[in-house]
Order: sequence, then structure tokens, then C-alpha cells
Amino acid sequence: MPGPPLSPMLATAGQLPLGAGWSYEFKWDGVRVLASCTGSAPRLWARSGAAVTIAYPEIAGLRLPAGTVLDGEMVVLDAAGRPSFTALAERMHVRDSSKAARLATTVPATYMIFDLLSDGDEGLLDLPYAERRARLEDLDLGSGRWMVPPAFPDGSATASAARENSLEGVVAKRLDSLYLPGTRSPEWIKVKFDRTGDYVIGGWRAGARRLGGLLVGLPGPDGRLRFRGRVGGGIGTAAERELLAALQPLANRESPFAAGAVPREDARGAHWVNPELVVEVRYGNRTPDGRLRFPRFLRLRPDKTPAECVEEDDDGS
Repeated sequence: MPGPPLSPMLATAGQLPLGAGWSYEFKWDGVRVLASCTGSAPRLWARSGAAVTIAYPEIAGLRLPAGTVLDGEMVVLDAAGRPSFTALAERMHVRDSSKAARLATTVPATYMIFDLLSDGDEGLLDLPYAERRARLEDLDLGSGRWMVPPAFPDGSATASAARENSLEGVVAKRLDSLYLPGTRSPEWIKVKFDRTGDYVIGGWRAGARRLGGLLVGLPGPDGRLRFRGRVGGGIGTAAERELLAALQPLANRESPFAAGAVPREDARGAHWVNPELVVEVRYGNRTPDGRLRFPRFLRLRPDKTPAECVEEDDDGS
């Protein structure tokens, strides 16, 4: 089976741009998926390039001409119609077709399609976003567990509506932006309402409970982690069980952090692990040396790899 058609274009974190020349969409709390249409059931690809077609059988009924490529986000909506990443976590790594079929009934996913990269054999990467979006909205997608979510011309109103509906944020796209595969472009700006970041777990420490805090960092150019702090808040009983189950098989006698990066008080009694797990952390801000202030654990991010953890500016990220 051929590989993914391309790597998706990524947005840059920043403040909400306003004025003419921008289009605004809700930011969906899901995972990025490209759909490569074949004339029959489409092939689905994760942001990492992994094939995920088996995981989402409810998308098999999407029928478009062979060669068509769609970009979007796979989400699971809760009873209130809001995306639930916790529910989606049950779906994203399923590779057994029978289990996927059962989950498609009990925890159905919805494919939020927001870009058209190829219309049949016609490549659209060099067309402005506004034209690609118009072509996407003109497609006959039929009915099923997929949709083209709305885009809006008013950034402030979009942000207000996103907050009112407890959504994660807003993505602003320049109307004249071309699609640049694999590029994190300032032509697309993501605005998260909470200041969060993705960090790699390099170790953990016990505390009043068995897991008192995670030692997290970011990969440096030498492959060692740059220490970003100890995360103890937000780890409830269920999260503690989940984290320990994931961390124990990764145990390592040696620290994955750069030499001297972890303060002595944090390194004392630490259990080191291979730096393979990514967590999302909410925090207040960062100190001048990059440490997270008031960090709280939000969730594991099994959809992301350590190489994808990139620290972004604090202004609106």
C-alpha cells in the first residue's frame, strides 16, 4: 500500500489576528487525519504518516473521485456536541478491525474536513486557501460521520462563540495562504484559550502518593531532554494509574536529561524512563530559563511523538 500523500501543514501559535484577509475556524480537540480517496473507501493517515484507516470504519462510506485528498481533524463528540479527547483516546490507536467496528457504534468519531488538497487528479496546493475552501464546500460529500465545519469572517465573534461553547480555541487562516506540506506557517495561527504545551516525560518521583510528580522536558539538538520542570498538579487517581502503567515498561537506570539539567532536589529519588511518552501540560507562564510555572497535568498525548514537541511563544499559545 502506498504511503501518505503528504505531511499536513501546521499552524503557528499566536494572538488572534483581526481584519480583512483572514478566515476563522473553531479549533477542534482531536487528531489530524488526511484522507486519500480511491473511488471506494478512503485511506486515512495520521499526522505522523501512520495508516489509521482500520481505526475509523465509520468513514468508509465517504466516496469521492480517486486522487482526491482531504485534510481535517478526527473528533469524538460528547452528549453536548463538544469534542472529547478522552473519548477519542479509545479510538486513535485501534488496529483490530473487529474492535474498531464495535467502537464505531459505541464511541463514534466524526471527521471534520477543513481543506481540499487535491480534487481528483487536480492538485490544489498552489491555490489560495479561499479557493480551496470554496472548492471543498462545493463537493458532494453525501451523508455520514463527516462534515465541513463552518468558517467565519469575524475573528472576535468566532472566539466568543468558541468560548461560549467550551471549545479549545480558534484557528485563523489567511485567505491567500497556499498549502505548504510539513511546514509550520505563520499564515495559519492557532489561538488556544489556555496556555498549554506538549512535553516529554523523562522521569517521575513519588510523593504523598505513589506518583508525586512527572519530570518533563523537550528534546535538545543532542537528543537529550532540556528540563522544563516537575508536574505534580492535576494527577488524579485514574490518571496516576494510567501514567504508572505507561511509565513502568519504560524504566531506565540512566537519566535522559542533559547533564546537570535537573536540579538536585528534583533528581533525588527519581525514577528515570526512556523519553517516549508525551503529556499535555497547562501552566501559568515560563521563567527566563524555561521552567514551567504552576504546571498541571492535563492528559497523555499518545497521538504525538517526542520529536513533535516544539516550545512556542507564550503570547496566546
